Amino acid sequence: MDIRHLSAFIAVFEERNITLAAQRLCTSQPSLSVTIRQLEQELGTQLFIRQPRGVEISDDARVLYPQARRMVAQAQVLSRQFRQRDDRLPLILGVEADIGTEHIAAFLRLAYAGVPQLQLKLQAGCGGDARLAVEELCCEDELFLPIWDEPFVLSLPREHRLADKPTLTADDLTGLDWITCPLHAAHQRLMNLYNNSTHCAAAEADSLYLAQQLVAAGVGGALLPRTLAAHPDIISRALSMPLPSRRVGLCYAAQALENPALRALHEHLQMSAANSRDNTHAQP
Repeated sequence: MDIRHLSAFIAVFEERNITLAAQRLCTSQPSLSVTIRQLEQELGTQLFIRQPRGVEISDDARVLYPQARRMVAQAQVLSRQFRQRDDRLPLILGVEADIGTEHIAAFLRLAYAGVPQLQLKLQAGCGGDARLAVEELCCEDELFLPIWDEPFVLSLPREHRLADKPTLTADDLTGLDWITCPLHAAHQRLMNLYNNSTHCAAAEADSLYLAQQLVAAGVGGALLPRTLAAHPDIISRALSMPLPSRRVGLCYAAQALENPALRALHEHLQMSAANSRDNTHAQP
């Protein structure tokens, strides 16, 4: 058993899918499957139960996961100790697709303000030492550090018939061509608003970002986080009814805090959040 086996195991465990894990590791699916089988043979246990679509996690895999994360992190720290002779702190940060550019830019400014020697590698999706994501998309073995609360808003094409009304009621939504995301984690929380309209979905999307593109193209309206509604071809309108919000922050495994860069960033984010709360309470 070596670090390569453990890295392959971690990728499959987090992706719950051999194909997606292979793409993440930039290897072939057959090669990854062989690596996982070698690890299972060496440990004498089945880690993943293959299904037609994806894999199920065995109890032994759940026991192995935190230990594997710790061992890989320690190996990476050891490697960096000899490869790097300066005071830079390397950190691989994943960024989920549905995070708005405003939040990405704000996070980067916040990160470098608190940890100037940070050396970031950004990658798309559910990878890295930690990731910028919404709380709903945290894996079951991850912790979440909230940074922002972001409201959903009604987003419409700029030339929509309702564009002239600054505030919309439930009656205004009747007959609206909705763009929905049935497979998205936020969908269930938005269903009540969709149900106020006798509609057939004009289109469906797998992500809120793709829903944004459909709205911008003039296909219909959608309930989007505020930062994703910030698009030159989209207008957002208030509703006379409450809308849900989402929490954007840092997802990470507890063992990942052994990485000095992540530990420093985590401490800075915690301090910034505490200062923000204190300033809010001090306001009249």
